[in-house]
This record gives sequence, structure tokens and C-alpha cells, in this order.
Amino acid sequence: MKIVCIACLLASLLSSHTTRAELLQAKIPDQTTPPAAAPLPDIPTLMREVELHQRSAEAIQKDYLYQSDMTFDKLDGNGDLKKRSSLTYEVFWLNGVEVQRLLKRDGKPLSAEELKRESEALDKRVAKARERRDKTDAQGKETDSQGHEEITVSRMLGLGTFSNARRQRLGGRDTILIDFLGNPEAKTHDVGESAMHDMAGTVWIDEQDKAIRQIEGRFQRNFKVGGGLVASIAEGTTFQVTNVRINDEVWLPGTIKAHGNARYLLFFSFNGDFALQNSGYRKFKATSTILPNSAAGEGDAESPAAAGLPTITSPSAASPK
Repeated sequence: MKIVCIACLLASLLSSHTTRAELLQAKIPDQTTPPAAAPLPDIPTLMREVELHQRSAEAIQKDYLYQSDMTFDKLDGNGDLKKRSSLTYEVFWLNGVEVQRLLKRDGKPLSAEELKRESEALDKRVAKARERRDKTDAQGKETDSQGHEEITVSRMLGLGTFSNARRQRLGGRDTILIDFLGNPEAKTHDVGESAMHDMAGTVWIDEQDKAIRQIEGRFQRNFKVGGGLVASIAEGTTFQVTNVRINDEVWLPGTIKAHGNARYLLFFSFNGDFALQNSGYRKFKATSTILPNSAAGEGDAESPAAAGLPTITSPSAASPK
């Protein structure tokens, strides 16, 4: 189930700007509601329905382009801000692969030459991801947008316990909350599964749409891959993933917040707070390779360049939603 896997892998690759208080103690408005007459759903059945919904949502997500802003706050020994850095990406699908195109570092736009190199690198990354997906798909395995094997609901149910289902009202919609506790004794096959058995948290599921609304979690133990050389997450690191309903048709990633200490190779690290904010969702299909923004006509209100979006050959752009 992609969004659940994203949360797990996010934590292992970390996927908070709020406070340094524990995320799991944060209150969400409008949660309390009188007991509903309808019986609570069976947890394994509900989660399988969520998994099926997620497959459909992924197909819709391929039609969307959006902006993703990441902020990294490094804290000193007293918990005060020592350094802040940021990255801004455009996220869209190309040749069946979800890609992130870097636009800004610390609020400063990349130069034309940097954008060109970024686009060339993206083409190579897309080709490698497409190759991984084709290979894994041929083996009959479920994969994420980069061709990595996903954790299915069946596997998730074997990596820990899901319990304490309850119904709450959130934003005027019935929501099912389920607690998760990883089993450190469970056998795992990859990084995502290993991350899950070191975590505890809660999943919010929109009852009508059978979609993940939010995930909050905490690492119960230090998590390391390759003795900490590949990935390392400190005990007590917390994360929160929130999805938003777009165009009344699909729930897509909205925000990610984390607090603690995490590192993944040379690609990702933070010691303090991490925040990701997605915005500007609009319909947009890409069918070929990426070109610099300057290559598009600037007078077309529907063109990517006019909208501040990446320019792609043979695009099919829809009106903003």
C-alpha cells in the first residue's frame, strides 16, 4: 500500500516545523464525535480495501503536477535553531515514473545551466527507474513509482499488530483510527519492512473513501541499515504524514513533518526538524523528455512556462483545478 509504505520509507530515509513537542501528543481539531450506530469495520478487511483504493489513486495521481517544498532545521544542544536550509521541487510523472525536478536551493532559483543539468539527470533517473519497474513487474511483484518492491497489506499484518479501531469525526467526515505496533521479532526482507518493526503509531482512514488521511509514528528503537552506514534513525524520532483531498477525486500527499535524527547515505539527513509541504496541484500529463522552461511559448496561459511549471515535449495540459 503505497502511502503506508511511503510513511515507513520516509521515516527510514528522513517523506518538524511545528514544535519540538512530541508529534504523537499533538491534537487534531474536530476529532471527537458521539459513538456511531454503524459497527466498526474489521481491521484486515478495511486495510485491504484501502490498498485497493490506493491502486486506483495512483492512476489518478499520474495526471497531477505539484510543487514540493522541503525545509531542514538543524538544532543546537539547547533545541534552538542553528541552521535552516530548503529545497523546492516540481513533482510529476514521466514515462510511468514519478520524478522530482529541483528548482530552488535555499529559496534561490537554479540557473539556466543548473536546470539543464537537472533535466538531463532526470532523464537518466527515469530510465533507470523504468528499467527497475519492468524487471520487478515481470516477477509479478508490486512496485512503487521508482520500481522498488512495495509492502503489501498481507506483509504489513505480519510485521506488527493493528488494533484499537475507533471512529472519530475529522473535518466533517467519519474517520477510522487504528493503532500500529511493530514486532521486532518479525522477519523482514527489505529496508521498509525493517523500519516498520521498529515503529509504533496511528493511522487515520477516511471511512467513505477508504483512503489514508494521516499517519503518525515514532521509532521505538535505534534503526540502522548496514551498521548505520546506509541509513540511521535515532530512537524517539517522530514523523507525521498528512494527505489532502484534491478535486473531490483523490487523496494526495499534503505535508510531512518529522523531528529527531535521521540519515540516508549522502542523499538525505537531518538533526532537528524536517518539513515538507506540497501545493499547487493541477492536472498535467507528461509524455516525453523535459526541456528548459525557456523553450515554451510564454504567451499561452495554459503553457507550462506561463504557469511556472516544467516544460515537457508533447504535453497535454488541463485547466487548473
